[in-house]
Amino acid sequence: MQREQLADFLRRRREAIRPAEVGIADGPRRRTAGLRREEVAMLAGMSVDYVIRLEQGRSSQPSTQLLGALARALRLTDDERSHLFHLAGHQPPPADGMARLARAGLVRLLDLVGDTPAMVLSDLGEVLAQNRMSILLTGDHTGLTGDRRYVAYRYFTDPVIRDLHGPDEWQRHARQQVADLRAVAGRRPDDPAVTGLIERLRAASDDFRRLWAEHEVAVRRADRKTFMHPRVGRITMDCETLVTPDLGQQLLVLTPADAEAREKLELLRVLGVEEFPAGVPH
Repeated sequence: MQREQLADFLRRRREAIRPAEVGIADGPRRRTAGLRREEVAMLAGMSVDYVIRLEQGRSSQPSTQLLGALARALRLTDDERSHLFHLAGHQPPPADGMARLARAGLVRLLDLVGDTPAMVLSDLGEVLAQNRMSILLTGDHTGLTGDRRYVAYRYFTDPVIRDLHGPDEWQRHARQQVADLRAVAGRRPDDPAVTGLIERLRAASDDFRRLWAEHEVAVRRADRKTFMHPRVGRITMDCETLVTPDLGQQLLVLTPADAEAREKLELLRVLGVEEFPAGVPH
């Protein structure tokens, strides 16, 4: 671990970011360019004290999870992220779309869409990053662990999700989940992450096993989803999916399907987060 170099790199990257780039207003009392340490801590989900110790070269070796959070908070490019990992004494994650860190360009797009809910997902359905409105709408999915971090696994094994939809709607979304996963399996035939997830789903769900046997293939592009929110009730959103050239990561953008949904989304924006349960079923 190269503490002094790591400290210098983090300080310089923090000072190079304009607050507006990460959705923070420039206040009249801001005397220096860049982000404050407490703002980096907030964006990365860590304590201000730890950010200070990192920048002063006094910290213990940060974990790969913390480095990933810092890379997203500081909007690092893929090359800068790799450099960060090397300075901290870790091997950087792969730069391709299979990495479980959202690409820097997609994270910037999350900021640019503003009050429109959006999230970055891996091709296996792991939520890698979310903007504030996405968290208000669906809850924070980035902290899920084990097989629950995969959308398809939750869809087929969580009875709460099935109960929230009528039989026809659940069946339609279930079929889409399987067809999309079949397309991923075709692109990554020897990847144990893919084959392992499929086998665990086959063992856990008769419905998945039946649909998998039908061998339907389709990459999700556009869809309409109904979310059951604990504070505003049922809200219907149109979903547009933009994918990277290698199909490894996706930017999912959610827009209100009707006037009622627009009103409820605006209400959520005003209400903010108050003891919001993680992983709201959808």
